[in-house]
Amino acid sequence: MSYALFWSGGKDSLLALDRARQMGLEVTHLVNIYEGNTGRVRFHGVHKELLEAQARALGLQLISEATHPHNFEAAFQAALKQLKQQHIEGICFGNIHLADIREWYESRTTRNGFLHVEPLWGSAPKTLIAEFIGRGHQARVVSVFLTHGKREWLGREFTEEFIAELSADPEVDICGERGEYHSFAFGGPLFGKRLLVRGRDTFESEGHLILDIDLA
Repeated sequence: MSYALFWSGGKDSLLALDRARQMGLEVTHLVNIYEGNTGRVRFHGVHKELLEAQARALGLQLISEATHPHNFEAAFQAALKQLKQQHIEGICFGNIHLADIREWYESRTTRNGFLHVEPLWGSAPKTLIAEFIGRGHQARVVSVFLTHGKREWLGREFTEEFIAELSADPEVDICGERGEYHSFAFGGPLFGKRLLVRGRDTFESEGHLILDIDLA
């Protein structure tokens, strides 16, 4: 049975891929929906071409759909149609504990005949972030929600020192599940080669401070 994984490009997606493989699942495809007007992943601010580079480095196929002119629902359904055509039978997601978001995806994937899998679901955020670092995965913060996050997080790589800083604030979900930040994964044991990423500039969009990155 072949699986796809819904992919944002960040650390939770990468850890979900890692866990799925440890579960014995054959993940062959990544799926992403990006903002069609900008060519970027919404809130993350990452260009879709960078996700294509991730997929190549991971040895996986990427299926992309754009919002605008379609809305998210239509783009998601179009992605499911592509997966059907590729004979994918199951879809993995990187949700942790937001039940309403999981329900939205699960109701649609199962209605379309896919097996729905949540490798990270119910795990404690501190456990997940420790596992991410312990497994040798690499990612950096590329977007901070200015209402709940801190500007100085932007560009930081996930290290034990950075995790200690996040843990010190009781109002912060250490995995960013409240939208405090978003990340971009660039290396680790699942990558055939480490992506060399550089920050070019910063800009603000929809209340987020975003690091505009490209491949060095």
